[in-house]
This record gives sequence, structure tokens and C-alpha cells, in this order.
Amino acid sequence: MVEQAVRPVAEVIAAKAPDGWTDAVLHCQGGRDGASLSGGYRCGDGSWRSGLPRLWSELRSLTEALSQDHGWEAMSLELRTRPSGEYRLVASDDAVHRVTGTGRGFRAVLDPGHRLTRPGMRQEPGTAGPAGDPELAVARFRAYLERRSAVLGHPEELPPPATEDAIAGTEARLGRRLPADLRALYKIADGDHTDLGPRYLFQGNTWLSLEYLVKASTGYGAAEQPWSGWGLEWDAVILDADPAETVRRCGGHPGWLRFASGEDGNYLAVDTAPARHGRPGQVIRTGRDHNRGPGYVADSVTTLLGHYLELLDQGAYATEDDYIELLEPGRARGRRPDSGSLPDDIPPGLQSIHVIDATGPVDLAPLGAARSLRRVHLNRAATADLTPVRELPVESLRVTLDGGDLTPLAGHPHLASLELATTAPADLTPLRTAPRLHGLDLAEAEVAELAVLSELGGLRYLSLTRRQWDALLNEDRTPPALAAACLTDTDSTLDEALAWAARLGLDTGRAFRLTGTLENGAG
Repeated sequence: MVEQAVRPVAEVIAAKAPDGWTDAVLHCQGGRDGASLSGGYRCGDGSWRSGLPRLWSELRSLTEALSQDHGWEAMSLELRTRPSGEYRLVASDDAVHRVTGTGRGFRAVLDPGHRLTRPGMRQEPGTAGPAGDPELAVARFRAYLERRSAVLGHPEELPPPATEDAIAGTEARLGRRLPADLRALYKIADGDHTDLGPRYLFQGNTWLSLEYLVKASTGYGAAEQPWSGWGLEWDAVILDADPAETVRRCGGHPGWLRFASGEDGNYLAVDTAPARHGRPGQVIRTGRDHNRGPGYVADSVTTLLGHYLELLDQGAYATEDDYIELLEPGRARGRRPDSGSLPDDIPPGLQSIHVIDATGPVDLAPLGAARSLRRVHLNRAATADLTPVRELPVESLRVTLDGGDLTPLAGHPHLASLELATTAPADLTPLRTAPRLHGLDLAEAEVAELAVLSELGGLRYLSLTRRQWDALLNEDRTPPALAAACLTDTDSTLDEALAWAARLGLDTGRAFRLTGTLENGAG
């Protein structure tokens, strides 16, 4: 029962409280995979001490009791405790939850099934034919094995070849045909893993058997990019590969067939659904470290094997414990490190830039040289003129506007998210004609007329202060298609957040509330 489970939590909080405390607050999000914990103690001098004692076992019992009583698979709860021994629990499903980490306030998920469309799903498909050559791939692979054997002083053991039936069965399970050159390699060996372990033939990646190719290509996060929640997704940008427009800008795609693994969540894949400048069968990098942009490797497995032969010929390898490591410098992604000003040289391929703590207004004009720029974030930095952004494919813009206006963003064909702070009231009217704008954070902005937001039919995410939300809701001018919203005031309680979410149309009637008093007080 919840009543019995909440008391031990309050007891531990009270027992571990610092001298002079006046109240304590615990925020928790719990579910099958565990619980997150934040909160702390407020003291009589007005100071705040973050951090609470370890409560994992007590919280597990409490969340299990709430789940059993209310049927919640995931939940959000707030427990407030006072030195008198009084405590109050508020709990609900996790449609409304406290924002943790670098965020603030509360977030409400109004449409839990909605997902933002990945840019790659809208890209024009490639029309070129494959670059791979199965006969040449086989010849290069055999030559590659021979040269590796010469380096190691012995041939490397590989699994038996895959049968035609096994390959056809794999393709049936995938719903896609393997590129002809990779298909031909499987008729030499079914991957590179034997009872002795993998040989890591693909530059530190183990070549997967057909069985594991299917598992890796159809498992979680492979065919579709995992959803990381609105806090990360509302202004996320997926960068383009290099060369541009070769690989779809997705974190995962059903046309990416993972054939080699770095055993760290990253993979080499053959791409059977390239973007307009790509070729079917091209080799790309995807997986854990590529959710924000795939990497281009080669136009085919055939070409990749030729590159491996060149590295061996150049002596660009090292050996250790009977393994060969091919060596080459990594490619630089189109991103500049954080800085307090724009760099003197803006490379044409730059896709993302962060400017932090600029000493004066930032002139964005030099960014005009970066014709592929997707993300511009000015953190604790301001600009007076957004005109340079007008002609750039910027999708995510974070900026403090120092007296300027939003007119340059009118009709912007790419802008998807805007986090705006202002030094003077801003007119949101130009945003009405930005066709792809789906996310907006105005918590640090003074806005001349919030009612304009009701005309943003494509807006899916909105972050405002309590004052701003009240003004919008009192006029019944909420954007019509919101899927998630944020209440940014850090002093808001879960009760207040539930009331706010109810005004947005979320059913919060199943929220649970419980008050009690520790038998001997908090002392």
C-alpha cells in the first residue's frame, strides 16, 4: 500500500536533514527501468542545499506500490517534508514530470504518440546505380586476406561460407536485398567470428554473420531513431554526412543494413536507400554515436576493400596480440567548438556553431560563407540583426535578440526550432509564415502579443513562464497542435503543474495525493 511505502521515504529525508532546515522536497520519475531523483533541503537562512540521501530501495517500494494501485508503468511524484513531521505526496503518471538536468520547471506531454519527422524522410532519393562490383569485391577481399596473412605470419580462420538459401532467407527477413558485392563476400565466409573470436576485418569492426546482421538491422534503434523525449528532441538537428546529400539525415533507417559492429553500439552499414547524391550499397557509419548524423565511409564495400589494401601497402597499420589495426586520420565533422566569438575563418561546410559568453553583440554576417549551416546557438551572447540567417538553411536557432526584430525569419523555409531571449518586446508575427517551425521557447523573451501563437498551426512544442502561460490560456489562444509544453518556473509545485496541464487539455484526474505525519515528528 502507498500509505505504508511513503512513510519510510519521509523518515529518511527527515533523519538526514541538515540543522536549521525548514522543508525538503523530493522529485522522482519512476518506472520499470528504475527511478531518477532530485531535490534538496531549504534552510532557515533562505539557502538551498541540493542533494538528498540515498533512497533507492525506499523509492523502489514506493513506485512499485503506486504502480500496483494505479496501473502506472511510469510515474512522476513529489514529496514535501517538514521538521514537524508533516509530509505530502503528489503523484501522477509521467505525462507531467519535473524537468531535470539543465532544464527547468515541468514538462507536459499532451500527445504521447507524436514524433517529429526526421529530415531524411523528406529528402529526395538517389537515382544513381550501385558502385559495387561483386567480382572485384571478391578479388580484393581475397587479396586483403592474403596480405593480412603475410603481416601476421599465418592465415586467419574464418567461418564457412553462407549458402544461397541462407542469404535469400536473410533478405526475406530484412525485406531488402543485400548489395551484390556484400552478398558475394558472404559466399566466401559468413562473417569473421569463429570459436576463437572475431577477426575485426573491417577496420576494428567485426564482420557480422547473417544471423546477427538481421538482429542488428532490425533491433531497437536500427530501423528508426530512438525517441529521446521532448527535452532533447524539440530542437535537435541531424547533421548531413560528408559529402553532402549522400546519406539521409536520420539517426536510423530501415534501408541501413548493419553488417559490421564496433561492439560499442556503433556499426558499419550498407545503405540501400541513399539520398540524391548517394549510391545504393554505399557504406556508412550509424549507431549509438550517430543519432545526430550518419557518417559516409565509401561508395561501396568494393571501394572500401580497395582502401584497406592501400593502407596495407602504405604500411598504415599496427599489430597487437595477433590483430591488425588499420590506421588513418578521422574525418572532421562540420562543427566548430564552443567559443566567445565567431572564428575568423568560416569553412563552407560548417553545419553547427555555438558562441558562448560573447563580450559584445555578435555580427552574424560572416556566417553567410557557411552555406550548409543547420544550427546557430548563441548562449549568453546577443545579436542585433538576424538578416544573415535568412539565406541559410538554419533549422535550430538559439539567440538573444538585442533590440532587433524577427522580420528576417518570415517565410524561412528551414527554421524548425527557436529559443529566443530579448532585450526589448518582440513581435512574433513574422513566425506565422515559417512553414516548418515546430518548437518555440520564449521563457526568456518579452513578447508584444502572445496571441500570435494561436496562428502557428504547426507548432508542436512550446516553453513559457507561468505568467506567459496564464496570459495565453486566459485568452484561450493556445496553439492548436501542441504535443508537448514546458512550464519553466523552477518554484512550481507538481500540484501547480498538474493544474496547468489540465488547462492545456490533459486529463490529470487520476493524480494521487496523500498527507501524513511522522509519529514522533521529524526529530
